[in-house]
Amino acid sequence: MSISVNNVRVQIPYHLRNLARVEGELVLEVAGRVTIKSVLDALERRYPMLCGTIREHDTLKRRAFLRFFACEEDLSHQSADLELPAAVASGKEPFLIIGAIAGG
Repeated sequence: MSISVNNVRVQIPYHLRNLARVEGELVLEVAGRVTIKSVLDALERRYPMLCGTIREHDTLKRRAFLRFFACEEDLSHQSADLELPAAVASGKEPFLIIGAIAGG
């Protein structure tokens, strides 16, 4: 039995792109089910300097001022095991990690 590998497009905020020393959109290989967790695991494996910037080190929960979007849907409060839409898994649409704006 072979495990499928998907090329998932990911967009991260400018300050995280600077930290990872990358420009523009990222393409990550994600094996198996494409979930929020599997995408973030692949991102941190490829760019270890991002560990702890998107998720807390100990709990792996999303940091407060970051939001996750896929196919124009806010997934920020969904389970990390949520399977992402087929359009994201196939690379047609990106998985977005957006810096939230606070204030009044």
